[in-house]
Amino acid sequence: MTQPRTVTELAEYLGGVVRGDGETVISGLGSLETAGPDAVTFLANPRYAAKVAKTSAGAVLMAPGGERYGRTAIEVANPYLGFAKLLTLFYTTPHEPAGVLPAAIVSDTAVIGEGASIYPGASIGRNVAVGARTVVYSGAVLYDNVKVGEDCIIHANAVIRERCLIGNRCIIQPGAVIGSDGFGYAPDGSGYYRIPQIGIVVLADDVEIGANSCVDRAAIEVTHIGRGTKLDNLVQIAHNCQIGEDCMIVSQVGISGSAKIGNHVTLAGQVGVAGHLTIGDNVMVGGQSGVPSSLPPNAAYSGSPAMPHKEWLKSSMVIPRLPELKKTVSALEKRVAELEATLNQIIQER
Repeated sequence: MTQPRTVTELAEYLGGVVRGDGETVISGLGSLETAGPDAVTFLANPRYAAKVAKTSAGAVLMAPGGERYGRTAIEVANPYLGFAKLLTLFYTTPHEPAGVLPAAIVSDTAVIGEGASIYPGASIGRNVAVGARTVVYSGAVLYDNVKVGEDCIIHANAVIRERCLIGNRCIIQPGAVIGSDGFGYAPDGSGYYRIPQIGIVVLADDVEIGANSCVDRAAIEVTHIGRGTKLDNLVQIAHNCQIGEDCMIVSQVGISGSAKIGNHVTLAGQVGVAGHLTIGDNVMVGGQSGVPSSLPPNAAYSGSPAMPHKEWLKSSMVIPRLPELKKTVSALEKRVAELEATLNQIIQER
């Protein structure tokens, strides 16, 4: 953890405004409930504003104009983002370059950039290029002809298959696999003929891949993950998918082959996306939704099959009443049948 700083220093770092005692010394961060007098906390949701009155924190990050209940505040436009930046400031330290450590397996044809760190048990194949200040932890495997950019972190037991390309500042969490074979088989009448997957995966700059997630190599050409996109744990990206920039793809999402995902798309947990479709820019798909067809941009969707979110909310309100509605409809059908029988009898008597 870095050295303590005054509230004024933190405000200057964030570009915020101090309300209260700017000389209060802050040495860490905490929640509204747990932060002590030497810690800073944050209020991002106005629903919890009353907790500011009870917090013991030395300072509170909040939006301009909020009620501070006599507490020292740092006003910033985005308190949550400010809190994230202070976490980075206080608790993240630059990685000390370690070079190629004993017991790392590095091909003599690999090129290791200045300030990179290759830990014991890591395996670096032929003609691999590892960029400056990149860290490859124990058990990670980089197949032949892989290129990894600068300032990346490849965590333990991650695998990057042959010829795949990783941009700058990418983070690959433990157990992730980049460039596994796409799921491609051609039926031959009695079984399935395996289709060689000869393409690659390209991760653009600032991409993060969660633990035990898999990004399949293309059958031909490229599976591409756009700049700034973040994958959570246990995500499956199939072959030849094209994922846009700054997307958030949450745990257990599965995206089928050749799907195209636009920029700034959020796929919540357990969303399933069919293959060969397009999801437009700025789309949000709610958790456990199924996407069987293309979705237009700039909208929110939920449900299976996915529909506009407001329509899904209306539909979901009806579902618990379906047994009651079924009884009502059955009773109405019986009553209509009785009325029809009575009417037919009257007609016949005339």
